[in-house]
Amino acid sequence: MSEHGKHPEHRLRKELPAEVPAVAQEAGPTAEPAPEAGLTGRRRLVQGLWPPRVSRAQLIVAVLLFGLGFGLAVQVASNSDNDSALRGARQEDLVRILDELDDRTQRLEDEKTGLEKQRQELQSSSDQAAEARRQTAEKERQLGILAGTVAAQGPGITMTVDDPKGTVQADMLLDAIQELRAAGAEAIQVNGVRVISGTYLTDSDKSVSVDGNKITQPYVFKVIGKPQDLEPALNIPGGVVQTLEKEQATVTVERSTKIVVDALRPAKQPDYARSSSQ
Repeated sequence: MSEHGKHPEHRLRKELPAEVPAVAQEAGPTAEPAPEAGLTGRRRLVQGLWPPRVSRAQLIVAVLLFGLGFGLAVQVASNSDNDSALRGARQEDLVRILDELDDRTQRLEDEKTGLEKQRQELQSSSDQAAEARRQTAEKERQLGILAGTVAAQGPGITMTVDDPKGTVQADMLLDAIQELRAAGAEAIQVNGVRVISGTYLTDSDKSVSVDGNKITQPYVFKVIGKPQDLEPALNIPGGVVQTLEKEQATVTVERSTKIVVDALRPAKQPDYARSSSQ
C-alpha cells in the first residue's frame, strides 16, 4: 500500500480549510436593549400609546376639526328649531306662509318691471331731459317718504299693542318693524314717531323709546302698504303677534283703505357736500 493509501486522513485534512473559531459579537453602543423579561405584547402596546406623543401640527388640526364640528352642530340645531316650528304649524298657516313668499317674489318682479319701464320711457322720449327731470322728481318724492321728510297716505294697517303689565320690550317691537318692512311696508309711524332706516328702539323704565323719544302703551303702529301682505306677515306661526301674546299683551290688527302717516323728520342739511350743478 502506498504512502497515500496508508494515511488518507492527512490528505483530506490538508484540503479542508482551517477551522475559524466563532467570535462573539459585541453589542455596539447603538444596539437596542433587550426587552424586559416578562413584558407581554399588551403591555408593550400600552406603553407605545400612552403617554401620547402629539406634535404641534397635529394639535392645530385637532382644534380646527373640533371648531368645524361644533359649528356644524350649532347650524344643524338651528335648522332643526326652525323646522320644528313649521312642522307643528297648521295647514292653513303653511298656506299663508307660502302665499307671503309668493307675494314677496311678486313685489320684486313688480319693482323690476317698473325700473325697466322707466328705462324704456327715458330712451323713447323725444325730450329725454324733461323725462329725466320728471323721473328725478318722482324718485325724490319716494325717497322723501322713506326718509320721513314727506307725509304719506294710502292703504295699510293699524296695529295696536296693549301692554298693561309692561312686559313688552324694545326688541319685540323692533321685530315687528322688521317684519313689516320685509312684507313691503312703505311708511311706518309709532305713537307719533316716524320710523326711518336709522331708527333704533331702547327699553326705558318699563316702556320703550324710539330714537330717544319715550312712548307709552298702547303702542300704535300706522303702516302704509298692501294690507293683504302686511297682516299675514304679523300672524305667521311664531311671529310677532304670537310673541307679544306670550308676554300677555293684547294685539289687534285692522286693515284700512286709507292710513295717514304725517309724523315728519327734519331734513338734515349736509355740512360739506354741495350739489355739483351749483
